[in-house]
Amino acid sequence: MRVALDAMGGDFAPAPIVAGACEAVADLPELTVCLVGDQAQIEAELAKAPAAPRDRLPIVHASQVIGMEDKPVEALRKKRDNSISKCWGLMASGQVDAVVSAGNTGAMVASALFNAKMFLPGVRRPGIAAIFPSHQGPIVIIDVGANMNAKAEDLYQYGIMGSIYAEEILGVPEARIGLLNVGTEDEKGNELTKSTFETYQSSPWASRFVGNVEGRDIYNGDVRVVICDGFVGNVLLKAGEGAVEFLFSQLKTELARLLPELPGDAGQKIIAGLKDLKSRFEYEEFGGAPLLGIRGACIICHGASGSRAIKNALRVAEKMASERLRDRIVEQLGGAAPLST
Repeated sequence: MRVALDAMGGDFAPAPIVAGACEAVADLPELTVCLVGDQAQIEAELAKAPAAPRDRLPIVHASQVIGMEDKPVEALRKKRDNSISKCWGLMASGQVDAVVSAGNTGAMVASALFNAKMFLPGVRRPGIAAIFPSHQGPIVIIDVGANMNAKAEDLYQYGIMGSIYAEEILGVPEARIGLLNVGTEDEKGNELTKSTFETYQSSPWASRFVGNVEGRDIYNGDVRVVICDGFVGNVLLKAGEGAVEFLFSQLKTELARLLPELPGDAGQKIIAGLKDLKSRFEYEEFGGAPLLGIRGACIICHGASGSRAIKNALRVAEKMASERLRDRIVEQLGGAAPLST
């Protein structure tokens, strides 16, 4: 399995990106990671990991980088030799099976949208799926930023793709779908949610669709796929990240105050337990967010991703490609027969 990794994407690239690639190929013997970016910088980082299997870490040189502050479409046009476009080019030509980047999310999505041939047959617009924790296990929220002007057809497709992803990658059998709304009543919502509700009610997926869910209910895990447009989903994603950081910072402050009063090693055990708990909520656990609805596999990572997040993103990307997730999506959306390549 070959994956193109944007070695220059991320707040701290290329050091943690290359380190994550080295860790991934060391753990996954069937994986080859094509490191895309400035060759000199990449080689300098590879030199810090002398035990890394260099034959499975080829370098594809790209002389330009799209920064986090760059306007995606404008940057893609002006910086033709950028690492993101090079990654997508490798997948479009069949040289790799997946793409992973912690770089500019807008540029990642725009680069895919520029080439409609990258869409799976039957897919109108790809969507970004984020993995959230719940009482029942991981859940999928889609879309969290790819499509700000979604139509009912898009949300309908997102539910199907998210459900298939939950089954194939997260191991959730017959994942149920909920529509994020301002109330659970059938008549609640705006034109988009009402239209999406009606689309599901009259579709072959009606039995999987539970109806409207509120934001406070998604962590219950009663539904394992929550659908919304990219604007709402991105706000939800960022609010969730901020809430986790706030909660654990407050717990840390309170624990520091109480530690002197705790007997024996009780304080250290509590700290260890909290660290373990926090790891379940961090984006690094799942590596990043898959872009669903494209040929091949794509994982978009958090800009602050460290080596652990990159390693996990590469692991998930390999699984997405090897499980032929796209074949099931094409089959369910009725776009064409399953793809063979």
